[in-house]
Amino acid sequence: MSLFSFAATLLTLAALFSYLNARFFRQPAGIMFLLLGVAAAVGVLAGGHVVPGFTNVVRGALVQFDFTEFLMGSVLSFLLFAGSLHVRVDALKAVWRSIAAYSTVGVLLATGLVGVGTYELLHLSGVELPLLPCLLFGALIAPTDPIAVLGILKTTNLDKKIETNLAGESLFNDGFGVVVFATLLELATPGEAPSAGSAALLLLREAGGGLLAGAVLGYAGYRLIRTVDHFQTEVIVTLALVMGGYALCHALGVSGPLAMVVAGLAIGNVSRSEAVSDTTRDYLEKFWEALDEVLNAVLFVLMGLELVVIGFSPFFLGLGVAAAVLALLVRYVALALPTRLVGLSKKLPPRTLAILSWGGLRGGISLALALGLPASMHPEVFVPMTFAVVLFSAVVQGLTLKRLLGWLAPVPA
Repeated sequence: MSLFSFAATLLTLAALFSYLNARFFRQPAGIMFLLLGVAAAVGVLAGGHVVPGFTNVVRGALVQFDFTEFLMGSVLSFLLFAGSLHVRVDALKAVWRSIAAYSTVGVLLATGLVGVGTYELLHLSGVELPLLPCLLFGALIAPTDPIAVLGILKTTNLDKKIETNLAGESLFNDGFGVVVFATLLELATPGEAPSAGSAALLLLREAGGGLLAGAVLGYAGYRLIRTVDHFQTEVIVTLALVMGGYALCHALGVSGPLAMVVAGLAIGNVSRSEAVSDTTRDYLEKFWEALDEVLNAVLFVLMGLELVVIGFSPFFLGLGVAAAVLALLVRYVALALPTRLVGLSKKLPPRTLAILSWGGLRGGISLALALGLPASMHPEVFVPMTFAVVLFSAVVQGLTLKRLLGWLAPVPA
């Protein structure tokens, strides 16, 4: 199957699933795309028993497409930029301490606790693995997925502080989590083991460099956009900023995801200022919203179809469900400790930690990192476990989040 034919098939499925959801289910789009993608994958696996070779053809096309490269190498840059465009900097300033604590200390705590917990869980199940691969699993599970979280936030009416915490943390902890994962993966690479100091320096270079690169890119985009009033040109400038900026970050060895978040915040807040006309602002926001919707649809359908590649492994899928429960409990602890450390307990609205814990969905980023694990890090164990965590997150957390918010969330002021 050619690349064009495969992409056309994905987009056709996304369009069909979008229609079915809008017409009948009316659930959060990303979650329903994932579930319908899983249903399609089950159909493909079952079809292989009726039409010999059918499953292998589809599996071969999916492997050739390379989900990890598709998301981490290109699509993630667009999705993070589009997501951060709608976040207000002035709202972030009001809760920056909690977002900074949750996105750094919280991610590191969650990585360690999930990693150690998974190590013990596997040991109790008779699977003996070293600690480092389990810590890598913790790193890819620790960050929440902004793509899934932001999609649900569009349909809710949360207290602004909670909404900003959930959106801001999901954007920044995603970028930081990828950096932690990359650092641990380098530690796991055969050869001379880096010292703790060099690992910390690598972490600082990737994270700090990504934030700095995003600020530079955002400022450059701002200077260009404010000097013209031609929305077609400004759309092209933002596309170039995302694609060229992400490629530049990759070449420099700094975090592209963090850079895209910062650049998106800069451009999004400039577009709301007097620097651009109302027409430009309208076209710019609608273009990125439409692109975000299309890429999200294709991404979540593809995530569901990845079950064809992963296959059914009841043992490891069951362990993944147990790991999902562990990750949910750990997330509350990883949020509660930084909250106490920086003295935020009395500054957050009631029940914020419960909402942030349940609203911390896992999605495509976790699955892409798992599918990119080298053979020495036991992907045969952690890929099906990650898929189970993502599916648990979508079904159990995602489909109940809106109702939970109705019970727990304070009425917005």
